Amino acid sequence: MKRDIEATRAALLDAAKELMTSCDDIDTVTSRAITSRAGVNLAMINYCFGSREALLYEVFRQLLSDAQRADTELAKAMSAQLSARERIILIHFRMMRLMIANFSYAKAATRFILLSRPSDSELGILPLVEEHFAGRRTTDECRLVAFELTSLHELAVLRHAELKALCGIDLTDDETLERYVRESVGRYLD
Repeated sequence: MKRDIEATRAALLDAAKELMTSCDDIDTVTSRAITSRAGVNLAMINYCFGSREALLYEVFRQLLSDAQRADTELAKAMSAQLSARERIILIHFRMMRLMIANFSYAKAATRFILLSRPSDSELGILPLVEEHFAGRRTTDECRLVAFELTSLHELAVLRHAELKALCGIDLTDDETLERYVRESVGRYLD
């Protein structure tokens, strides 16, 4: 039985990934389209993932992970002798740029990330925040900084068109995006 569930999870992930990477509008990646492609019962999305949004989030995490592994510039910079602050800036700049470049996928996952992400999910920059503060803040305070900074940037990606229209901040421009990330990281780490 467990093997069947693992096979079903894999089939759902593959189907959702195929649909997400081949569509023009992420809204067409419905639960019915995913299960039809996977050849499984509609209820299996909720059984295996809890919701369509959680499934799309998992696919998006895999796509981001694949893109990060392929990003040699990020890997080189992360192994360079940069301060924790500069590594946080670099990570957030690269991730936001990647999410904006793949906005239709990011849009589908970001609402889930912001509203339903499991509270025990890993905050990837937490060790860097702790390194930056070097004992001047508690672990809980560092966790809050990492959570707030990450959530702010995820929301900025989700609303980047509004930021441009209302504030003149064009996050699709690399120079503007880097300045935005530096300023927001500075507010949290100073």
